Amino acid sequence: MKKLAFYFLLTVFFASCDSTKRVTEGKYLLRENVLFIDSVKSKSGDLEKYILQKPNNRLLGLPFGLYFYNLGNPDKPKTPSEWAVKNPKSYQFIKSIFSEKQSIAYANSFINLNNWYLKNDAPVILNENKIKKTADNLWAYYKTQGYFKSSVDTVIKRNNDKKALVEYHINKGKPTLLDSILVKIASPDLDSIFKNTKRDSYLKSGNQYKDQDFRNEASSVVKLFRNSGIFHFTEAALGFYVDSTRADYKTNVEFLISANRLTEENGNYVEKPYKIHKIKEVAVHTDYSFTKKDEISKDTISYDGISFYANDKIKFNPKYLSQSIFLKPGEVYKDTLRNLTRNHLKSLQNFKSTTLKFTPISEDSGDLRMDVFLTPLEKYNLGLETEITHSNIRNIGTSAKFSITNRNAFKGAELLKMSVLGSWFNSNNGPGWELGADISIEVPRFLAPFRLSRLVPKEMSPRTYISLGSSFQKNIGLDRQTFTFMTDFKWQFNAKKTVQLEILNTQYVKNLNVTSFFDIYSSEFSRLNEIAQIYPGIGGNLPTDETKFDETVQFMSSVANDAGFQATNPDEYNTVLNIQNRFNIVTSDFLIPVIGYSFTYNNQLGVKDNNFSFLKVRIANSGNILGLLSKNRNSNDKKTFLNIPLAQYFKFDIEYKKFWDTGNNSVFAFRTQLGAIITYDNSDIPFIKSYFAGGSNDIRAWQTYELGPGRRNTGLEFNTGSFKILTSAEYRFDMFSKLKGAFFVDAGNIWDITGSDFVDDDAKFKNLSSLQNIAVGSGFGTRLDFNFLILRFDIGFKTYEPYLEGNKWFRNYNFSNAVYNIGINYPF
Repeated sequence: MKKLAFYFLLTVFFASCDSTKRVTEGKYLLRENVLFIDSVKSKSGDLEKYILQKPNNRLLGLPFGLYFYNLGNPDKPKTPSEWAVKNPKSYQFIKSIFSEKQSIAYANSFINLNNWYLKNDAPVILNENKIKKTADNLWAYYKTQGYFKSSVDTVIKRNNDKKALVEYHINKGKPTLLDSILVKIASPDLDSIFKNTKRDSYLKSGNQYKDQDFRNEASSVVKLFRNSGIFHFTEAALGFYVDSTRADYKTNVEFLISANRLTEENGNYVEKPYKIHKIKEVAVHTDYSFTKKDEISKDTISYDGISFYANDKIKFNPKYLSQSIFLKPGEVYKDTLRNLTRNHLKSLQNFKSTTLKFTPISEDSGDLRMDVFLTPLEKYNLGLETEITHSNIRNIGTSAKFSITNRNAFKGAELLKMSVLGSWFNSNNGPGWELGADISIEVPRFLAPFRLSRLVPKEMSPRTYISLGSSFQKNIGLDRQTFTFMTDFKWQFNAKKTVQLEILNTQYVKNLNVTSFFDIYSSEFSRLNEIAQIYPGIGGNLPTDETKFDETVQFMSSVANDAGFQATNPDEYNTVLNIQNRFNIVTSDFLIPVIGYSFTYNNQLGVKDNNFSFLKVRIANSGNILGLLSKNRNSNDKKTFLNIPLAQYFKFDIEYKKFWDTGNNSVFAFRTQLGAIITYDNSDIPFIKSYFAGGSNDIRAWQTYELGPGRRNTGLEFNTGSFKILTSAEYRFDMFSKLKGAFFVDAGNIWDITGSDFVDDDAKFKNLSSLQNIAVGSGFGTRLDFNFLILRFDIGFKTYEPYLEGNKWFRNYNFSNAVYNIGINYPF
């Protein structure tokens, strides 16, 4: 029956696969647009936005959205009463058995299903008016690029199957070049500013004519004058005269800048000369409300020449709030300082709205009054975050984080946040949970001794972040307890660059249930048990009762000191040493004091910008200062501080991402990551700081911790390394409605670069030849876009498996060996 139902549904779906099913007679479905530029076929690319009519979206060459639309019928009933007229027998049958209410619900189920079908991509019907307007758009575009004698012809090819193809034949012609460029400024003051300022003009003799260059030049000149105190200057004062009478494909340009502005007085327009304006007064309204805008302020404070007002009581310290005001009394007006003030106030995250208003005090003097209207956010804010997780380690789990934020906690626009988190999951070892709490404060300035805050100007929005927290885990690993103290300094070097310093970000990790190691890491115990059966003196299974842990630890120690067993069974001997070393690292407590530096570059202009680059570099050191202060070592010859093993390492991470908008709401995304940890002074790498491969945001054809290191296929639950390479490429595209699709390729692996004798050669990164051990996964997925979040489902297939013998390509490329990933938002 299941197969019969499947084939029935398949038949119904493919019955809709006639893409012209809903195309009426005499109409044509637009199948494709083809562009020819100077007789050469070209992809649309930048011209895509000028094409008014585009074919239905396709996946693997098929318009699935259109197919779903065709399952519906625009002519079907829209109301239950209409449906009853069309289907009287069914309607009356349900009514006779149940009631009128159930009949209406029954009819609505069919109506709603039909409406859902019709919400998908309707057939794009050929529209000759839109084709003509598209041709006009293309002609206008090339005119803006200096091709004044271009032409666009259209060819429509209609087929007998009610489909049509449209060709746009673009003949650009010869471009026009800029010849002489003459700037005429009527005002001596403006002329002086223009000539005395070093500025690279967008208009240069010999360049091809482009409208964008003229717009850029106008914007640049307006910015120049408004940042020189010319408050009233606008683009209305600018004019370009282009000589289009020449026949040699060259043009002269006159750039005209007016000396006066038009202003209205008593119903008449009069001309007034431009002049330099200065800020005379600054007033900050700290609790502005439109409903109370006419009330007299009850509290007033003057600080640093700035007047602060409040309808009730001033709750912000003027000393700190004034640091966000960059236009001070007596200073020349500048647009850049106006924008900096607005952005700096917004970055405080204390105000719902920030409005700056400038009023001339006297037309003759050129003095301005600046009013800053601040509408505070609610002082307290409650937050709740929830998440459902799944991995090879955690079958199913859920987590929640509750937080309360106190804004302006100490009257300096600080953000004090207290959080409590909890999680529960079910794993192969039974249920587990985690509880934790932390308190943090974000201060919009540097809290640093010795006046170090002066090293970073306030224009860069310096911030201090301090956090203290702890968490306790049960049945997660070895029941870990963690204490964390963090102090970070962060500042915005410019609009694209951010710098962050981590000062003594200290983490103390304590394992509370070490004796469960061989229950959690059951594969290690199985390996040791196999070796115990051939080890002299045991020759049988290791105990599994309450003595399991002690006996197994003793067994590893005995083998490690048995030179005879090493000589007769070198492979088994090395396996035991490897497991023993791993045991010592995982069960050890660690103190991890980190000093780090991060640099981030991001030129994305907004959330809708799909053409941008992202780069993040982080360098960190753990244990350097405390290692110098302490001379103590434990029995394993590891440096300790307060009898706690000290993690001593240098860590380097770099991540680069690049996104390309490929048109039709499609994006090609690329990511690459490189990370390395180098230990010193005989230190081990804490498990929580090691690299792993696999998972929904990593190499999606392997589960978390499953891959590596190198070309080893350990079969262990948690595989880690000290060196990692990851590269991913993903093509994202619209399918229909809110559903988006993606094809992806992930490549990477982890290796060991510690040089430890306990690590197999197959797991080590030796030279560039080790790159042949990079694993490759590929697959496809869907993304359901809810605007506020994206629910993601990916299927990853093992494409190249470096640990296989013989042929490593596509050996397990099938659904039975695929990995299914569920995630929130994009993987990168």
